[in-house]
Amino acid sequence: MNLFADIRATVLDALSAMQTEGQLPEGLDFANVTVEPPRDAGHGDMATNAAMVLAKPAKMKPRDIADALAARLAADERITSAEVAGPGFLNLRLEPGVWVDVVKTVLEQGAQYGRSDMGAGQKVNVEYVSANPTGPLHVGHTRGAVFGDALASLLDYAGYDVTREYYINDGGAQVDVLARSVYLRYLEAHGQEVSFENGTYPGDYLIAVGEALKDRVGDAYVNQPEDVWLDDVREMATEAMMELIRVDLGLLGVQMDHFFSEKSLYGTGKIEAAIDSLRDKGLIYRGVLEPPKGKVPEDWEPREQTLFKSTEHGDDVDRPIMKSDDSWTYFAPDIAYHYDKIERGFDLLIDVFGADHGGYVKRMKAAVSALSDGRVPVDIKLCQLVKLFKDGEPFKMSKRAGTFITLRDVVDEVGPDVTRFVMLTRKNDAPLDFDFDKVLEQSRDNPVFYVQYAHARVSSVMRKFDEAGIAHDDATLLSADLSGMTDEVEQAVAKKLTEWPRLVEIAARTNEPHRVAFYLYELASDFHSLWNRGNDKPELRFLQEGDAATSQAKLALARAVAVVISAGLAILGVTPADEMR
Repeated sequence: MNLFADIRATVLDALSAMQTEGQLPEGLDFANVTVEPPRDAGHGDMATNAAMVLAKPAKMKPRDIADALAARLAADERITSAEVAGPGFLNLRLEPGVWVDVVKTVLEQGAQYGRSDMGAGQKVNVEYVSANPTGPLHVGHTRGAVFGDALASLLDYAGYDVTREYYINDGGAQVDVLARSVYLRYLEAHGQEVSFENGTYPGDYLIAVGEALKDRVGDAYVNQPEDVWLDDVREMATEAMMELIRVDLGLLGVQMDHFFSEKSLYGTGKIEAAIDSLRDKGLIYRGVLEPPKGKVPEDWEPREQTLFKSTEHGDDVDRPIMKSDDSWTYFAPDIAYHYDKIERGFDLLIDVFGADHGGYVKRMKAAVSALSDGRVPVDIKLCQLVKLFKDGEPFKMSKRAGTFITLRDVVDEVGPDVTRFVMLTRKNDAPLDFDFDKVLEQSRDNPVFYVQYAHARVSSVMRKFDEAGIAHDDATLLSADLSGMTDEVEQAVAKKLTEWPRLVEIAARTNEPHRVAFYLYELASDFHSLWNRGNDKPELRFLQEGDAATSQAKLALARAVAVVISAGLAILGVTPADEMR
């Protein structure tokens, strides 16, 4: 049940009838007609922009359209009034019985309430985390992991066929650096003193890998030239780091459907096939790029390269795909990887990158557009930095120095549920402050606590029902008489429940799971207001002494709140709390 969609359908039917009767011209496009909550709740329950968006193409005054539309909508038994406001907005007020139906629908459908078929089973690939396999995941990766995982769950909830994917960057120079770093730890395990230089990774997390290498090969690699051990150590080190990453992701409840190795693109003809696909379309050529804008580097010199004509697909400049020594640039395997996604039949691609990959957005979109002939859209989401604070002081990290704050550090400090929820309290492209002290506060200012507390309060009421011997299963609550749900605070809660299906579709359409976190906070706020109102008005309390029927009617609304909070938290990957500790 999506009441906003139902009322919008009623509006569109009324507009079509107005066309039939000559009150509106034929041929109007109703696609931009919306029905949504008014900005000011005092203006009504819903508002439509129909008259405003149709006035210009209809060559009519907005108020003339609004007046005629209002007269038709007022005839609907669910609508008590349709009032024209301002230049032509139309505010609707609904019958109180509508909110009763919403509560019953939530109880009837349970976790299915709010699910959508909007995605129509389209196959979507969500690639996220994809950290270089050179060490544990740090707090920046944590945000991308939470965002990508919540987005995948949201899209699944909205009817898409979702694949969660991790791209293993194991084909570049960084894994050679990893292998050399592990080799130093291997020598250290044999009692040698070593020095981490030339950009090697000094983190303690490689000590165990060096010792494992010693256990496996003994002293066979000690003081041997690099060509003897590099390939073997690189493979072993990469596998060890990926296992570490899998464990770290597991701490957050993140399970990937597919891990794709960059190395699998080399020597298999896959890069060549992707580039040939672009070449067949006339998009690969030999040329010389213009010098960089702004201050030109002293070592810059014009040279002929193999280029991808990405400007034909929206990029600012054409991009090199092969170096002057005929080796591939970093961009080439990325093109091949996305070509592979397209060949696997995905209808939509979503890449979740760190903020430092902002310069990659246009070229990647250009590549996917060219490879799929514009058929497969790609949405690239950038996750901004996370700033950590503790005891009023900033935490700093430096991966090269081995002193960075890991995903495990954060989860050990506050737990996976708090970590995940907090990471979604800001839009992905906005910086996020993560204060270890504040996220554990038990106050309204802490959204994690506030939402969990709402769910826990419902659970506490149900325990009191058990003590009082009052049945509270959903079937019993469904049969309760909710006609007494007339207080404005009760109806405010029911109205917020009505928004859930609409919110799901908006969040899925925009690929913005943070909207779910925001909605849950608002729903919790409305519920806490109802709870607190019971202190002043005993008739609003959920447990009415000696009156089981009224108690069950009151609890039906609270139970519906818990159902929606639980569903929303499931999308975020957070376990609802039954009691607060």
